[in-house]
Amino acid sequence: MSDVASREYELTGTQAEPAQMSSLAGSAGLADAPSLASVADYVALLKPRVMSLVVFTALVGIVRAPGDVHPVIAFTALLCIAIGAGASGALNMWWDADIDALMTRTRARPVPAGRVTPGEALAFGMTLAVGSVVVLGLLVNVLSAALLAFTIFFYAVVYTMWLKRTTPQNIVIGGAAGAFPPMVGWAAASGGIGLESVLLFLIIFFWTPPHFWALALYKTGDYARAGVPMLPVVSGADETRRQILIYTLVLVPLAVSPFALGMAGLAYGAVSIGTGAIMLLLAWQVFRRREGARADQAAKRLFAFSILYLFLLFAVLLMEAVKVPAGLGL
Repeated sequence: MSDVASREYELTGTQAEPAQMSSLAGSAGLADAPSLASVADYVALLKPRVMSLVVFTALVGIVRAPGDVHPVIAFTALLCIAIGAGASGALNMWWDADIDALMTRTRARPVPAGRVTPGEALAFGMTLAVGSVVVLGLLVNVLSAALLAFTIFFYAVVYTMWLKRTTPQNIVIGGAAGAFPPMVGWAAASGGIGLESVLLFLIIFFWTPPHFWALALYKTGDYARAGVPMLPVVSGADETRRQILIYTLVLVPLAVSPFALGMAGLAYGAVSIGTGAIMLLLAWQVFRRREGARADQAAKRLFAFSILYLFLLFAVLLMEAVKVPAGLGL
């Protein structure tokens, strides 16, 4: 339980509702006494695992964009995108400290655990957000900075503060925030937005619901306890399984489309078709296995493989785009 929630409990004898606790956290956070947080706690605020995926997909956008980009510009863009992603994570943890305290998966995060105060998390996130956008705009280009600013806003405000607590479609709509990094990288390298960058956006966008709903299937109790209207909580596990299958049926051919449209090579075609077949098989197993340990195992396998699936798609796109110096060709 967060510090704010604990104070509410001590004063009233009851636990505050998530919305009430969020309000308390927001109003009391800046007045909290300074914490004794470690460097590791501030790193945790950045959500480094999510940040690594953001940086990786943004890198693919940079290297696949038309034309040549100076290595310093590319590094600056990646650094700003990484910091912007970290800012989004810190703002998310600031706002969600109340519900994070109620979920076993998130209760050890720095803010609900009391190692970082809400005010510190807010200040940290806002500083990183403003700094990353300003530096990207000044040193790279305005379009990429505008896209990064919109991405941070969409994740921190539209998804975290609004969609997450109000609709079971939170992941579907909010997933756009995680899909923008390849477009930001593309814009940083080329100054524009190309069809291929839009396809990369769409691949991540349609990958997000099966990925997170698979997690939600075996973490339903956590989300229900925190009052988060994830699809399994609101519509039930069977409807969630149906939606996972539908989105996977859209995702797999979409992931093959860069090869089908001549934007990617044979290696990508083979990987996208092969791993796509496995995604479909796992989604079908989730759809069919509806009770007991086998159902949980099916959801866990899909969740785990979906991470590998997205990584392999973008890894092959990256490898195909890297130019081999003359004399070192295969």
